[in-house]
Amino acid sequence: MAGRFKTSIKTRVLVVTLLALLAGSLLYTLPLPQHDGNNKQASTDIAIPADLLSTPVDYEHQVRPVLERRCVVCHGCYDAPCQLKLSSHEGLQRGASEEAVYNPARIDAMQPTRLFVDAKSTAEWRSRGFHPVLNEGLKTPEQNLNNSVLYRLLKLKRQHPQPHSKRLPDNFTLGLNREQTCPALDAVDEFAEEHPSWGMPYAMPDLSEQEYQTLVSWLAQGARAPAPAGPSAAVEPQINRWEDFFNRTSRKQQLVSRYLYEHLFHAHIHFTDSPAREFYRLVRSRTPPGQGIDEIPTVRPYDDPGLARFYYRLRKYVPSIVVKNHIVYEFSGQRMQRYRELFLDPVYKVQKLPSYQPETASNPFKTFIDLPIKSRYRFLLDDAHFFVEGFIKGPVCRGQIALDVIEDRFWVMFFDPEQSVFTNDAQFVGKVADDLQLPSERRSSLDITSIWTDYWKRQRRYLETKQAMFEKINTHDIGHAMGYIWDGDGNNPNAALTVFRHFDSGSVSYGLAGVNPETAWIIDYPLFERIHYLLVAGYNVYGNLVHQVNTRVYMDFLRMEGEDYFLAFLPADRRKAIRDSWYSGLRTGVEELFNAPQAWLQVESVSGYRTDEPQQELYQYIKERVATTTQQAININRCGSRNCLADSTDTDSVRVDKAMNEIARIHGARLHAFPDVAYVRVRMDKPEQDLAYTLVRNNAYKNVSSFIADEHDRDRSDIDQDTMTVVNWLEGSYPNFFFSVPVSEIDAFARHCASVRTKQEFEAFVDKYGVRRTNTAFWELADWFQDELARKQPVRAGLLDLNRYQNR
Repeated sequence: MAGRFKTSIKTRVLVVTLLALLAGSLLYTLPLPQHDGNNKQASTDIAIPADLLSTPVDYEHQVRPVLERRCVVCHGCYDAPCQLKLSSHEGLQRGASEEAVYNPARIDAMQPTRLFVDAKSTAEWRSRGFHPVLNEGLKTPEQNLNNSVLYRLLKLKRQHPQPHSKRLPDNFTLGLNREQTCPALDAVDEFAEEHPSWGMPYAMPDLSEQEYQTLVSWLAQGARAPAPAGPSAAVEPQINRWEDFFNRTSRKQQLVSRYLYEHLFHAHIHFTDSPAREFYRLVRSRTPPGQGIDEIPTVRPYDDPGLARFYYRLRKYVPSIVVKNHIVYEFSGQRMQRYRELFLDPVYKVQKLPSYQPETASNPFKTFIDLPIKSRYRFLLDDAHFFVEGFIKGPVCRGQIALDVIEDRFWVMFFDPEQSVFTNDAQFVGKVADDLQLPSERRSSLDITSIWTDYWKRQRRYLETKQAMFEKINTHDIGHAMGYIWDGDGNNPNAALTVFRHFDSGSVSYGLAGVNPETAWIIDYPLFERIHYLLVAGYNVYGNLVHQVNTRVYMDFLRMEGEDYFLAFLPADRRKAIRDSWYSGLRTGVEELFNAPQAWLQVESVSGYRTDEPQQELYQYIKERVATTTQQAININRCGSRNCLADSTDTDSVRVDKAMNEIARIHGARLHAFPDVAYVRVRMDKPEQDLAYTLVRNNAYKNVSSFIADEHDRDRSDIDQDTMTVVNWLEGSYPNFFFSVPVSEIDAFARHCASVRTKQEFEAFVDKYGVRRTNTAFWELADWFQDELARKQPVRAGLLDLNRYQNR
């Protein structure tokens, strides 16, 4: 009776806690104003200058570059304002919608609105509530402009240009969840009257005269675009080979193909020896190879395709590439051979193919029980950066949606697949498969308590089973224990990764970037697989509020599991104190509510530490363990290749590095005024030698589990632990601010940066070196960063997102 009463109390506490958090989410979300337009007719005062019509405008070489650099940078993902995705002509034709994809207050799941997937014609999108932004009436030049919302908003900016210095006035709303207004044609005049300064590009400098004329001429001429090109000559035969590979019919091949698809469905696939900017998606189609692709539009990759026979196809990705959802995976002859070695050459039988029933399909440990575990783990490790990037960038385009339960910066390592770690054992995983069930099986359930009544109980049983196994392990000298951490087999830079996860962004770099972090993860196969199925394969950005809450809470379990593996390498008598220093504030409440087995903390598994700072000592051992891949990792971050040219050693470059190292030493409250991610261009004597750096502020949250935490929810104990990471490459998808510094002033820049204490002092710093939204040189600098990223990362680069650029 006492036990049941205790559980009942905890359940009630959980419900109250979750309801409070959900209430916070409701307050956090700003409503979208509705416009009925009162049937107003649009203005008809447009006269078309003859020069707008005299010369045809080339879409590919004139229009698309302007759209990409000035429009797609804010209109390229799920969180594009008004769902107006300008990264493809099809998105422009689809138009806009007042329904927000990101709505944490959503009780019922939203009908998906994936471009190219969930509707196949403009008429279908109109039936789904999207209104046009281009003229859909009589096709004359006058009507093409008069009936174009896009033109009217471009013209509005022309009529009411924004200030050219200082900060933007407060009538611009720039928060991540800012109020959106999505006027249809019959409401655009009312919109212009209410918000005359809200023309496009919104809260950014005006287009140049040439850019404006290019877009207006194109719109007047009918806004036409050529059909996307087909596969290049180098790619077409590779597509044929890969589609043949995926669609072979033996049970073994079908199971392997399903496993690969469920892990690669979100990839931008690049073929070896193909053009750097040509990418494909692996999809399920109703039609076989040789016919046009008819993609099956399921929400999740493991949803029932609804056909006894379907086909895996490679569909060209035609939109402009935006870096925030650009997750690249390489296909090559070597890759196919690796798949054969891992999955087809080993001897095992597949007696029966698994079903697509949700309770089975959402659990990869049941679905793929016949596939060798070591092969599955090796597959994930081969390209660990890709899979971790899937968690951190993922299909959601907002870092905090499912990831506000993890630190701003931490390191990730992996258990060695060749070591006899019990969680890599097929018998063990088969035994606990039921306890590894993920909450995504419930789809859009409204059962808010299931995270406690079902999934935490399963997770706790799993932890208890692991604890019983852990208690039987031997004690190892720390040097020997490092053999349990994967070193990339001496040549794979995926062995160690750095995650940068800020309130509104996320990215992953190769290697161990920055100073030693507060926490680190060590990941085994079951943890790796569950994070993928929770945050990538099983996450539905269109899902309801309970789906989002359950995902975040379950991710909290997985975060603690990865951190606990790291703690297991520390002396037993120090683990609890170190762990408690991590789990203070709201974390303590989470620990009490979901109290995990603790006995493992007392099991001594390592010996041989020599200092009173074992965590820092452990970091040093880890660095030595992965040292053979360190330079490869740095090279990939900087230039996309394992074999970059040697760094410049001229006097100026060395001086810049020294100054940047001084900035990296800034910590605590002195960073309070800085944005999360800032890009710095150091202007050398020769422009072609200019250097790019990223300043990343790492916030030390104590209430990292808070669903609605932001800068205003942090207390002094948090801020005092903030750090700065400085890297000599462009890190992240969402720069919050730009700086431009002549090399002659680099030392003064570093000193001034270190002297900033208040937001007023930061504003003076910005006056001298920063580039605000109002700066007439803004677009020139933004283009330089885009070009620099494309030059250094020709395959992995994409358009940077400027939605988070701050009004400093």
